[in-house]
Amino acid sequence: MSKLKAGVIGAGVFGAHHARKYEQDDRVELIGVYDLDSERTEALAETLGIRTFANMDDMLDLLDIVTIASPAMTHASAAAAALEYGKHVYIEKPIATSVMEAKLLVDLAADKKLVIACGHQERLVFQAMGLFDAPETPTRIESVREGPWTGRSADVSATLDLMVHDLDLALKLMARAPEKVMAQGRAEKGATADAIDARLAFGGAEAVFVASRVAAERRRFMRLVYPSGEVNVDFLARTFENTTDFPLNADFAKTPFGADPLGANVTSFVDAVLLVAPRPAVTGAEALDVLRLALEIDKAAGLPSLS
Repeated sequence: MSKLKAGVIGAGVFGAHHARKYEQDDRVELIGVYDLDSERTEALAETLGIRTFANMDDMLDLLDIVTIASPAMTHASAAAAALEYGKHVYIEKPIATSVMEAKLLVDLAADKKLVIACGHQERLVFQAMGLFDAPETPTRIESVREGPWTGRSADVSATLDLMVHDLDLALKLMARAPEKVMAQGRAEKGATADAIDARLAFGGAEAVFVASRVAAERRRFMRLVYPSGEVNVDFLARTFENTTDFPLNADFAKTPFGADPLGANVTSFVDAVLLVAPRPAVTGAEALDVLRLALEIDKAAGLPSLS
């Protein structure tokens, strides 16, 4: 069987991660990388021994699959171009920066029978833990995702940059959209929220989210309250405390999904393209739902989602 020819759009930190994941998959041949920043592109290409391209179309013409890891505001245009070329697409989160753009991508992929996946990596961590198989639905979710200012992803709000991971998990766990959204945030470095708190009502259940990219230190945790007990997850330490009777996997961090969720997500994308799996870990339609909710939170806070 011939290898899938892959490329990466975006030569930043995540673009480099994705390129290396493709290199590690025996079913894939990494062809090249494209980025508007020629110096950064050349540096990554030299490190990996791959080609650079003067324009995106030249690279797309040679590919079967492509990862979009460019700034969030370019996700929709780059992904649409790839889909029009008939290429399967993996898009880093968020899938796009407007519901209209995201819906266009999902519809275009469906029309052309192409796989569209999205980079909500924490989904694979919870899958490795076994939380999606829990026999109960949470009655309360509390999530904190914070870190110091780095200047990265400043083209979008902290909601679209950070909180989307936890929104994806909440939507998956609750299996429904919230009926009520309340939020407040503050902008320090630009027009968009650099710190934001959101409170969502899911019928009789409640979810509270805190996200900040101007915090003093990195914190990543989620508290899940169930009728029978609690599960407290520390994403940084890759550990959890469980007072329920759910048979969760305490060694989840040693599994492929728990040890390398980004790599596992890329693998699931390749599996879906090769029809080894019926779908990627996170579909375009699911990513659209996350985007819709994130934009609603920014609107409730009275702050723009884009800089």
